[in-house]
Amino acid sequence: MNSVKSLNKWANAHTYLPVDLVRITLGVFLFFKGVYFITNIQYLQDLISPIDQFGGGMMLLHYIAPAHIMGGIMIAFGLLTRWAIMAQLPILMGAVIINFMGQMHSQNLLFSLLTFVVCIAFLIYGSGKNSADYYFKMQE
Repeated sequence: MNSVKSLNKWANAHTYLPVDLVRITLGVFLFFKGVYFITNIQYLQDLISPIDQFGGGMMLLHYIAPAHIMGGIMIAFGLLTRWAIMAQLPILMGAVIINFMGQMHSQNLLFSLLTFVVCIAFLIYGSGKNSADYYFKMQE
């Protein structure tokens, strides 16, 4: 718990608007990716088909899109950012793995790797000063 508090203090002391804009952009990207998956469910089903042979394909379909939508909203507003990112990490690791198990799509691999790296950065950095977390913390 002390390490999270010390990370938050460091992040709040070194908060810059461009970093918050990157967080908001990440949240909006994940939100629209979730909406895209819901509107094109066959595309999502085709994407996870290489790992569907291990079972749980229907469970993945019902986890990925809502996690992207809710996680994207939470990340964009900076509300429970670390928890929302932890929900995204298994999906993003799966996105990277799927590119190596199935047919390689370089653009999908690039987007998933970039999103994964940015999520890891915000998992460490936190939501920053211009976020709902900081606002609610100051209200206490």
